[in-house]
Amino acid sequence: MIKFNNVSVHYGCDEAETIALNNVSFEITKGEFVTIIGKSGSGKTTLLNVLGGITKPTTGNYYFEGNNIANYNDRQISSYRNEKISFIVQHFALIQNFDVITNICIPLKYRRNKKIPKKAYIYEVMDKLGILDYEYNFPYELSGGEQQRVAICRSIISDTDIILADEPTGALDEENGNNIIELLKDLNKAGKTIIMVTHDLELAKIGNHRITMKDGKIVAEEFTTD
Repeated sequence: MIKFNNVSVHYGCDEAETIALNNVSFEITKGEFVTIIGKSGSGKTTLLNVLGGITKPTTGNYYFEGNNIANYNDRQISSYRNEKISFIVQHFALIQNFDVITNICIPLKYRRNKKIPKKAYIYEVMDKLGILDYEYNFPYELSGGEQQRVAICRSIISDTDIILADEPTGALDEENGNNIIELLKDLNKAGKTIIMVTHDLELAKIGNHRITMKDGKIVAEEFTTD
C-alpha cells in the first residue's frame, strides 16, 4: 500500500540546513496498525507529514498504491489528502468560528466521488465519543480533551483508507485516552490502516508494525502477529 524509498527531508541550506528525515525506507501493508516512536526531534512528525502529503520529500520517492506521491501536483495532492487520508493532529486543527458539527463535516464538503455518510451515523460516532451534546458548541467553548474527540470524530466519519494520528491521546485523561485507543483498534480490525505517532512506549506496543526513529532515521523496525 505504502512504500518509502530513500526519502529525505531537508530544511534550510548550507550551515543552517536541518535534516529532518535521512534516507528513510520502509513499506506498509494495507490493514496494518503502525506505531512510530521516538523522542522529540527524531523526525516522526515529519514522517507523518510526508505520509499525509503535507511535506514533499527533498529527495527520494513515496509510493501509495503504486503511484509516486512525490511527483503529484497541488491538485492531485489535495485530492489524495481528502479521499485517502484522515488526520488526527496534536493541536486539533478545528476552525474556531464553526460549530462542532460543521467542523466534523468539513472534509465531506469536498468529496466528489465518494458516498457521504448519513447523519444518523455521524451522530452515532459523536455519541460514542461523548460529544453529541456539543453539536452546536464552538471549539473555544470546549476543553482540550473535548476538542481532541471532535478531531477524532471528523477523522472517523471521513471513512478514508488511512488514519494518521499524531499523539491522539496527548490531550486526554487516562479514561478517554483508553477509549480512543480502543476505537482506533476497532477501526483497524474493520480494515482501516492506522499510522500513529507516539512517545509512549506502552502505546507503541499496540501496533503490529512498530518503527523507532532517532535523528531522522529508522533505527528499529518490529513486526508482531498479535
